[in-house]
Amino acid sequence: MPASIPLTKTPASPAREAAIRAAVRGAAGLGAGSRLAQPDDAAALAAFLSDPAVHAPIYTLPTEIMLETVADFIHAHLREREAGEGLLFVRVSEAGGIVGYSDFQIWPQWAAGELGGALHPSLQSQGRGAAGAAETFDWMFETLQLALICATAALDNIRTARMLDAAGFERRGEVTSRRADGTERPSRVWEITREAWRQAKAKRG
Repeated sequence: MPASIPLTKTPASPAREAAIRAAVRGAAGLGAGSRLAQPDDAAALAAFLSDPAVHAPIYTLPTEIMLETVADFIHAHLREREAGEGLLFVRVSEAGGIVGYSDFQIWPQWAAGELGGALHPSLQSQGRGAAGAAETFDWMFETLQLALICATAALDNIRTARMLDAAGFERRGEVTSRRADGTERPSRVWEITREAWRQAKAKRG
């Protein structure tokens, strides 16, 4: 059977699993400018995702970016939130446009989660991505009560690889990522535990 994420699968206690599901159901955003994606965000999110610089490296997005597929993407995440297994947040600019999104896949049974997402190209290479990711990892460990975070990226995604390596994530191997249309690509996998994250933060000061 092909490997699947998370590669480290440590069963959570029933109480912890229930607490994680409750935390996911209660989550509404990540600080100022970030909130839960709603059905009426579909047009604005589709416009943001239509830029190849945003969607091309990301395999968890719909194969075709259009109003209908993005609306389905939002609805699927709202169903996942009700199950305590996923979240979709959008980041909104002062002008009201969508300039980023965060996509969470949660496995409460393993106290694990994966973070995906993107920022508008104009906001990249300014340190915002790494700083925002670090704040989000903090939130996943502390608010969602996860024990493990994993991340994946294409083998040629140097930007993400550098960010995860610098953050203290450990390279764990590769998996095959698949889209709904059957398209496949090899993806590198990183993981970090809550304890290792805290130690890496302490070293960075």
